[in-house]
Amino acid sequence: MYNTASSYTQQRLNQYLVKEIMEASPQQLLIKIYDFAILNCQRRNIIKTNNAIQELINSLNFQDESAREIATGLLRLYQFCQDHMRKNEYELVYKVLTELRDTWRKAFNM
Repeated sequence: MYNTASSYTQQRLNQYLVKEIMEASPQQLLIKIYDFAILNCQRRNIIKTNNAIQELINSLNFQDESAREIATGLLRLYQFCQDHMRKNEYELVYKVLTELRDTWRKAFNM
């Protein structure tokens, strides 16, 4: 009985998460990716943290000339974070990701 209740609860949480993601703005999705990366950095999960950082890299816009310089700077920071995760320097990566997320929140007025 416990497993059934637990499975049901997990399924409801997953449905809620899918709905939340599907209705999120691009800005909200960016913050969610940062939150996921930060959480997994705290958990010292190198794979999930680096996968989230890779999603941040994939979202960079190098096509728009006005955004290229910012995208290049963010790319360097993201690669720095990935390198330092592989070196088990979790506190440093946590600090960088948290500061970036907080900066985006301010920029988005969130």
